[in-house]
Amino acid sequence: MENYKQENTSYWSAKKKVKEIKGFYVHLLVYLFVNIAIVTVSSYHNGDWSSLSNIWTYSTAFFWGIGLFAHWLSVFGPNKFFGNWEERKVRELMEKEKNRNWE
Repeated sequence: MENYKQENTSYWSAKKKVKEIKGFYVHLLVYLFVNIAIVTVSSYHNGDWSSLSNIWTYSTAFFWGIGLFAHWLSVFGPNKFFGNWEERKVRELMEKEKNRNWE
């Protein structure tokens, strides 16, 4: 029974990770499409492809890029602030619950 619980927990943990990865890739695709559209429309509106110096054209990509980088860090990057804190805490609480049930 304990093995089943562990397999079930591993399954849901893996499923959650896959959902996070998928969410990042969707975010990345939207970022690319929207920013390509912004640059294209801005260039077309200005009538000159060499006049891409409009700061508003690139500010969206820049600030959204910061958010995209933070999303990447949360999904793939090494979590230096908390390490594997969440997983360790879950295991600790599960162990406490297991010990309490034995008493």
